[in-house]
Amino acid sequence: MDDLSDFLRTRRSRVDPASAGIATDSRRRVAGLRREEVAHLSGVTSRLPTPNPG
Repeated sequence: MDDLSDFLRTRRSRVDPASAGIATDSRRRVAGLRREEVAHLSGVTSRLPTPNPG
């Protein structure tokens, strides 16, 4: 699973947030897109489902 994580992380880091239409400021701590930003742009949720108590 580490290989997949590394692959996705490197691909996200290659995308310039401004070119994807994401507003940025000088305090940005991550290069490229965050997981939540990728999820938003692709129309899916980045949250894990939680079990519904019975």
